[in-house]
Amino acid sequence: MHVNPVYVESTVVLAVVLCVHMAVWNQHSWCSIALLIQSFYVQHKWDRLLRSGGAVFQFRPAANSGIVPASMVMPLLGLALREKCSASGNVYFERFSMVITITGMMLALFLSLIALGITRPVPTNTCVIAGMAGSAILYTTKQTLTVSEVIEVLEVLLIFVYLSLIVLYLLPRCFTPGEALLIVGGISFIVNQLIKRSLNLAEVKGDPVNYFLPVVVVGSLLLGVFFALLFCFMESETWVSSLFFHMMTAVLGLGILMPWLSLFIGRHPIMWLLDFVTLNDRRLCLLGYWVFLAVVATCVVLHQNYQRQAGSKKHQASTVVRKYFHLIVVATYVPGLIYDRQLLHVASVGCLAIFLLLEYVRYFRIRPLGQLLRQLLTLFLDERDSGPLILTHIYLLVGMSLPIWLFPGPCAPKGILPGAAGLVPYAGVLAVGVGDTVASVFGSTMGEIRWPGTKKTMEGTATSVFAQIIAVAMFLIFDGSINLNSTYSWIVGSITLVAMLEAYTSQIDNLLLPLYLFILLLL
Repeated sequence: MHVNPVYVESTVVLAVVLCVHMAVWNQHSWCSIALLIQSFYVQHKWDRLLRSGGAVFQFRPAANSGIVPASMVMPLLGLALREKCSASGNVYFERFSMVITITGMMLALFLSLIALGITRPVPTNTCVIAGMAGSAILYTTKQTLTVSEVIEVLEVLLIFVYLSLIVLYLLPRCFTPGEALLIVGGISFIVNQLIKRSLNLAEVKGDPVNYFLPVVVVGSLLLGVFFALLFCFMESETWVSSLFFHMMTAVLGLGILMPWLSLFIGRHPIMWLLDFVTLNDRRLCLLGYWVFLAVVATCVVLHQNYQRQAGSKKHQASTVVRKYFHLIVVATYVPGLIYDRQLLHVASVGCLAIFLLLEYVRYFRIRPLGQLLRQLLTLFLDERDSGPLILTHIYLLVGMSLPIWLFPGPCAPKGILPGAAGLVPYAGVLAVGVGDTVASVFGSTMGEIRWPGTKKTMEGTATSVFAQIIAVAMFLIFDGSINLNSTYSWIVGSITLVAMLEAYTSQIDNLLLPLYLFILLLL
């Protein structure tokens, strides 16, 4: 029996949207349903454009456009955060969550307009549906947002337009349209928030830990765009270019990002970081343990490359070998989540900065490590690394870290959320570290019955669900702050929905799965 995977994927997303709608039940949740319907129609137009080669930019091949799952992430995230912040009485973050919801809807509508504008002949029915959904969203925006909040949404949209043109032109075949919406949309929102807070330093408040991520993202973006444009006109592999790269990286980090960060935290970032890390012996032990795991991961890479060189023919790392890194990441994150989430937050942001810098060095062939990194990482490429960048390991880090970075601390009394929401920080570990790993390993080694229309197996999905349930039980034993309050059926249902999404999506599951599980557990 032939089943179109897009239909099943869209059905799973519809189930998630209905869960959010039943929990929230307001104007924005109705708009999210309208957005889902129009995204479903628009996805077919995008898929047709990708098959015919008429999509203007070069997107990642061997995958559908992914418009439906990507379009719903930001709106659903905003709705779930708003519900939690409303229950805690935090009006500021309740309004902020509404901005997230509307921003996500506007970005999805913009991407829909692009598809409709370049499709020939003009799809009349889809245009009517998109117009009705857009009208409902615009009317709701007028009724629920203030003028300053509407301006904020438009600022993000403007940044998204220009950033999309730059990223998709410089990095062909790295993203699907849905992945571009999710990644570039998130970066645009972060950039706008950092600019807004930099212009209103008198109103800056909150935990200094939360300012590291925006500064790292904006700094990495500036560095990448600057050198991508520069190396269009000069050779990047010479020692002169490499020295210039290292010098400009130091200037950006020490001369711009450090003073910028000090404005937010009120101290020199290095001195603050030293005091933060040495606050107690537990943090030093965690850091030592993480350094040990980093050495283990490096040894795995070197060992696999040695085996390739010693063998009679070239080979790619198997699924089981690639999942070693998932297990190492799980072993990294779980102790941090149990004992010190703030340290894990800062450490994950630091790892993101290092990963991005090393990828720039590899991509531009910066001496002395550029060519070596190319040789070492080629072994671990899969079909998703079809563009000039290798992003799989960065997606893994981001997917595991997103629930920690997005955790609504100001809306959680004493940093703890009741019920299933207590598992929210573990969403990345459950969905990617445990679920995706077990599904891939068991599905590729023992799976025989395939889901209709996909290569994924039912055995892999079933073992994925069981493994995540066992992991939840383990977290309950070792983390005394989790109190599920008889929400076991909701947790099992959420895990099952996300496992089905993993079976049928062709998008980057390391990003999508943690976000959808985060949204469901937060309700």
